[in-house]
Amino acid sequence: MESHIGYIAEEIEDRLNRSGKEIPRENRCHSDEWYEKYPEDKFYPIYTKEAQQKLREAVKALRVAYVYAHRVDRFFARDDGEEFMEKIDKELKEL
Repeated sequence: MESHIGYIAEEIEDRLNRSGKEIPRENRCHSDEWYEKYPEDKFYPIYTKEAQQKLREAVKALRVAYVYAHRVDRFFARDDGEEFMEKIDKELKEL
């Protein structure tokens, strides 16, 4: 379960990092003729500063959710005992 949360956070970060960059040829889904007619489609979308900020907030919230989901899973699996709270606090501080 928590791996899905981590994946979503990474996907958002990847999209933020690609914003405005040229899409590699092997990742393009149209013909060269298409891109000659619509050269702007050769680039990943550019997000407004406001959207970027909200997306970064989403990544942070997802990272926090990941820590909780992971530690609770370990607790219920009895892999974490009394150190459960300490591990959550430590991992949250590392964010």
